Amino acid sequence: MRLEVYNVLGQRVATLIDGRVEAGIHTVLWDGSRVSSGMYLYRVQAGEFIETKKMMLLK
Repeated sequence: MRLEVYNVLGQRVATLIDGRVEAGIHTVLWDGSRVSSGMYLYRVQAGEFIETKKMMLLK
């Protein structure tokens, strides 16, 4: 599994997970203190499954 965070310019700002994860529901915390407030995209990739969604970081 791979979980990455991108800014709206498409630049990767964080890789939160990069490796094997057991099946189930998981919670991941992202310390966004080094980036500015705004819109970000997170991308989840697990095998053939890939999904990208938006999130808003407010400080």
